[in-house]
Amino acid sequence: MPQTNFNRPLPGAAQLPLCVDLDGTLVKSDTLVDSLLVLLRTHPALVFKLPGRLIYGKAAFKAFVSESITLDVVHLPYNRQLLLFLQREHGRGRAIYLATGADLSLARRVAAHLGVFTGVLGSDGATNLTGSKKLDSLRRHLDSGAFDYIGNDTPDLPLLAQANEPMVANPTVGLRMRLRARGIKPAQRFIERRPPLPSLLKAVRLHQWAKNLLIFVPLLLSHALSAGKLLTALAAFCCFSLTASAAYIVNDLLDIEADRRHPRKRLRPFASGDLSAFAGLCIVAIFLLLGLLGGRLLPGGFHGWLLLYLAITLAYSLYLKRIALVDVLALTGLYILRLLAGGAVTLTPISHWLAGFSMFLFLSLAIVKRFAELENLRASNSTPRNGRGYLLADMEQMRSFGTASAYAAVVVFAIYISGADVVKLYRQPRLLWLIVPFMILWLNRVWLLASRGELDEDPVAFALTDRMSQLIGVAVVAIAWFAL
Repeated sequence: MPQTNFNRPLPGAAQLPLCVDLDGTLVKSDTLVDSLLVLLRTHPALVFKLPGRLIYGKAAFKAFVSESITLDVVHLPYNRQLLLFLQREHGRGRAIYLATGADLSLARRVAAHLGVFTGVLGSDGATNLTGSKKLDSLRRHLDSGAFDYIGNDTPDLPLLAQANEPMVANPTVGLRMRLRARGIKPAQRFIERRPPLPSLLKAVRLHQWAKNLLIFVPLLLSHALSAGKLLTALAAFCCFSLTASAAYIVNDLLDIEADRRHPRKRLRPFASGDLSAFAGLCIVAIFLLLGLLGGRLLPGGFHGWLLLYLAITLAYSLYLKRIALVDVLALTGLYILRLLAGGAVTLTPISHWLAGFSMFLFLSLAIVKRFAELENLRASNSTPRNGRGYLLADMEQMRSFGTASAYAAVVVFAIYISGADVVKLYRQPRLLWLIVPFMILWLNRVWLLASRGELDEDPVAFALTDRMSQLIGVAVVAIAWFAL
């Protein structure tokens, strides 16, 4: 029987029993999809067993997934409006039942965490408790057979049609249309989801596209600009940005459970339930299709560099980011790949000076990202639990690595502007020495703020919004311009 702990309503509870769906209703996400994402990240070998389990039916499939991993029910993206309503009704003595198509073991853990449910119904490995099967099960277990129901999607339609008071939470477009066609007007609506367009823009991380401006750097430093090469670099920038956004979404989907435990990352569109994982996968498919197909049309082996970037990014999301120091080297490599791709697509060679300077600079930025994460954890009296491979005790060593790398970048730049090659490119090469103190100022400031716990964990996002960083950037560009 797909049930557990059915108790009688408290004496004097005059209202009808209230039955609540879980996926998409009480929780803004789909717990089966969430569980699959956690399984993919933590036990990737089990993914190959999933098709075989699906042969035995969806209920058996859900049971296998629930047995394979333990989803964190404490940090699920609950619909807070609905949860407050349930808590008030529970306080009045009303009988409330969690009736869900999710696996029964998972539903029980959710009910135990929230503590407002009189009983629980769920899929038991043999019966997939959705639609009419859920309706039949409710009627069997409720004395009067009458109930109020809260759902969100078309499988809930049979229950909403038979409910004394139908209610909806974040209803899908399909459910709204079918309710309207049947003349069913929900008694209450519990809407808690950000608009899709802002959530989509946040998911693709438009601010991170600033990193892809590195594609233009080899061409700009070559002093051989042309309209054709600029347009080619612009096309490469668009292809790289679409591919990078797809990779960011994959990373967010794989990190969905860890993000929900983070004070800020829990607000990301997928972690918060504002965007579904299915929507994310659709975006990934479209962006990769556009980015990779566009990359094939560009010259200089750009498509190969783009594929290499994608491969390293996926390896980073799946495994490399959990290995201390290897993760920051991988991040540094992704920065360097942008330069290499830009040089290839514009047929511009990259000097050993640019390669050396970039290696040390980007390594420092990658390390300060990890250092800032640790500093923020230390300030909140938390311990690292995101599987990054670092301990709070590593902070001073990370500071040493990062600051040393930052000054190495300054030294490489200083040696470069002292060389004979600069005279060929700049009429006033001595002016370039004015850039050195600005570099030292910015790098020292980044590390100082990170040590104070005042740095955003992403130094790129910090640089884009920090007024001082913007002024330093303008000054550096102006100096380089006058030195030409």
